[in-house]
Parts: sequence; structure tokens; C-alpha cells
Amino acid sequence: MGSIDHRAGGQWDGGHRPVGPGGPWLISPPQDENGHTLLDEDIAAEAETFMFEGGHELPGATGQEPLVSPHSPNVPIGHDTTASGLAWLFYNLAGHPEHQERCRQEVQELLAGRDTADIEWEDLSQMPFTTMCIKESLRLHPPVTAVSRRCTEDIPLRDGRVIPKGVICLMSIYGTHHNPDLWPEPEVFNPLRFSPENSKGRSPSSFIPFSAGPRNCIGQSFAMAEMKVVVALTLSRFVLRRDTARPPPRRKPELILRAENGLWLLLEPLLGVA
Repeated sequence: MGSIDHRAGGQWDGGHRPVGPGGPWLISPPQDENGHTLLDEDIAAEAETFMFEGGHELPGATGQEPLVSPHSPNVPIGHDTTASGLAWLFYNLAGHPEHQERCRQEVQELLAGRDTADIEWEDLSQMPFTTMCIKESLRLHPPVTAVSRRCTEDIPLRDGRVIPKGVICLMSIYGTHHNPDLWPEPEVFNPLRFSPENSKGRSPSSFIPFSAGPRNCIGQSFAMAEMKVVVALTLSRFVLRRDTARPPPRRKPELILRAENGLWLLLEPLLGVA
């Protein structure tokens, strides 16, 4: 995505550009992983990997088949976001074997001798610790790091400035999830943040991996269910370990959260599992 040079202070001009003593704010063109500037059609094509459209094309997209309506029984969702979420989840579990083992035991006790292929929809609500691990991974590594919204009314800020109606605001999901005022020790992977007792009194806007409000991700329930199933199938067969021969991953500033050179894990088959 493009980067924003945030300079304190300033007002907005008629074109809704921040100007004045602290401005302007500079927004660089969005670029791909190779540093090439993305055209509008490139951005639209990339956005289609994680956004829903109600039976019509994204603005700027040409020559594309319309996406299926979200009311259809066969609703497409972004494969890139789910892949990113799962990759970072497995990386986090591999780095915390005690949490990984607790998830594995939870799945094994839930299935009680049944094959993982027989997992039922009702089973997914009986995986509380696994759900906490998924949520904590989505907090630490949200697949979509920012979203934009157009203001439908003037919004007064605490410092007295006003964001005028019609302005498009870019909201950082990653920044919110790493705000130490909301999340003590934000860089630590701690699934117990999402235990019922620790979640009491927490603003729902502090955890927004699927955005929030009436325009949040329509596929979030399916995405959570999908991740639970994949985790159950994987941990029932393998032990995940990090490849210590490789350096810690570095985040790449793209639409979807990725790691430079990928995330490398070692999969060790569980004893006694065919």
C-alpha cells in the first residue's frame, strides 16, 4: 500500500487535502512487492481477493466476471486473506509449543476417537482455546492491515479539529492491534487475552481483523470456521516447528500481510498417526 507521511496539525482545503502548518500530508503511490507502482486496475484485481461485491464488478475492473452475490449459497471469499491468516497462525503456534499442544489436546478430546474427516459444524463451537489462539494470531498479524471509509458526517476530534464530511479516512488495523494502551505487551503472542474474563470491558473496536460496523467482512464467520477446521486437521497429524536455520520473518507492506521470503516451518508427523 502507499505510505502516509503524518505531520501533526493543519487543516483541510476544499479538495479535502490536509494543509497548513503541519501539512500537506504526503501519500505515496501504492506499490507491489517489487516496488512497481500499481495501476487502478491492478489495485482492483488485488482487492478482489479479499472483498465481496453484491453481484457487480469492483470499480476500475474490466473484463472480469461479476462476483457472486453475498446472498448466494456459494459465496466466494478472499483466499489470500485466509492463507495469510493460517500461515501466521501456524507460525505462531510453532513458536509456542505449549499453546500448540493445548490446541491439539482440545481437538483430540473433542473428536474422542472420531476421524478428523468427521468433524461437524457443531464441533467448531467447542474449541475455545483454539479460537483464542486464532484470534490472538489475527490480532498480532491481521491479514488486512488497513481499511478505508468515507465519512458520512463531520467528525470532531479530541484536539478540536474536525474531519469534514466526504473525506476518505485510512484506518490502521495493524496499528490498532499493536496499540499498547489497548493491548499490553502487544508484540507478545498471548491467547489468554481472549479468555472470557480478560475480554470483559474491552471495546469491540480494539479487535477488528474483519473491520467493524455495517460494512465489515461478510465472510468472517466462514473464515473463522475454515481456520478452525484447518487447524484441527493439521494439528491432528503434525507437530509444527519453526525452522531455526532461517532468520525471523520481516513483514512486507502489501495489501495482504505477507513475510519477506515466506514463513518456513518444519512438519513432523505425529506418532501413531497414519
